[in-house]
Amino acid sequence: MLLLSLLIAFTLFSPTPYVHSHYNWSPSSSSTSSSSNFQSEWRPARATYYAAADPRDVVGGACGYGDLERNGYGKATAGLSTVLFDKGQICGACYEVRCVEDLRWCIPGTSIIVTATNFCAPNYGFDLDGGGHCNPPNAHFVLPIEAFEKIAIWKASNMPIQYRRIKCRKEGGVRFTIGGSGIFLSVLISNVAGSGDIVAAKVKGSRTGWLPMGRNWGQNWHINADLKNQPLSFEMTSGDGATLTSYNVAPKNWNFGQTFEGKQFGS
Repeated sequence: MLLLSLLIAFTLFSPTPYVHSHYNWSPSSSSTSSSSNFQSEWRPARATYYAAADPRDVVGGACGYGDLERNGYGKATAGLSTVLFDKGQICGACYEVRCVEDLRWCIPGTSIIVTATNFCAPNYGFDLDGGGHCNPPNAHFVLPIEAFEKIAIWKASNMPIQYRRIKCRKEGGVRFTIGGSGIFLSVLISNVAGSGDIVAAKVKGSRTGWLPMGRNWGQNWHINADLKNQPLSFEMTSGDGATLTSYNVAPKNWNFGQTFEGKQFGS
């Protein structure tokens, strides 16, 4: 099992206390689209686990969420194989997972809900049924042992499971962690309800129009623009097509390293 933790030393997204924004938010007319009925069919996959003291719980993995415990994701997380990870676009999506087929190890009648926060990299030195659990075309989940043991006995190791994509339910609003320096602005978008994943993002200062941001990695978005000393507004489009626009979520005196919280998808 090999999990890829991209750019772990990246310090732009070190966890900081988030700030509740009291600026007005304006959801677009599509902000309550198909997310209200977002649930896919059960599909087959397999799952393994990693140990409790693994450092990837601290660094947050390939989606860039930082310290998963401090940022509200806890142990309800998963690393996904290549066919599921979709080059990081799936970061933030939520899945229901249950153990199937093996009555020796499955805990009957149980399931868990996890958020995609990491990437399980392929290992082409092993075959699909050996150490290459995450090699294409395998659909594979790597879970914290605390999550794994809610659906199966730990001795099961590599378990057949079923999974389905479901609507994410999050406490509080969408969070924007601002990193970068100078005219380089980087924004980590986290704690997203609904489909959970963000597929497009824009930022607007008080002296600019809407500026499209590019995906840096995971759910980190960036742009080169001088936006200091301007309140910042954000427009996000989630994977199910819902759009949410937040005006003046960061005040004029925002600083790099701060996190701001606003309204949530579907609220």
